[in-house]
Amino acid sequence: MAKEKDPLLYLPLSESTFYILLALYEPMHGYGVMQKTEEISAGAVKIGPGTLYGAFSTLLKEGLIWKVREEDRRKVYELTDKGRAVCRAQLERYELMLRYGQEVIDNNSLGGEE
Repeated sequence: MAKEKDPLLYLPLSESTFYILLALYEPMHGYGVMQKTEEISAGAVKIGPGTLYGAFSTLLKEGLIWKVREEDRRKVYELTDKGRAVCRAQLERYELMLRYGQEVIDNNSLGGEE
């Protein structure tokens, strides 16, 4: 039996990939993923079709997403358990970065500029 890759081996994710994974917590087709990504990033991340389908190809190959079904000519994708683990690991990474970054800034902001 092949051992599953540690989710940490996929990190860091690009910002676009992270938002694609977040969007795929529910089954969705490509156009829906583009819209959802823009929505949940408050417009900060806009993914075009070329980027999205390249990401889908990689994520499928790595077993992070799977094709749930096809509706007409639209393919519907969703996260796998492995994809959820990678997404959670990336979020934990961001939380650590935020916490440690905030500590450094808070501890060094008392003196101001020299």
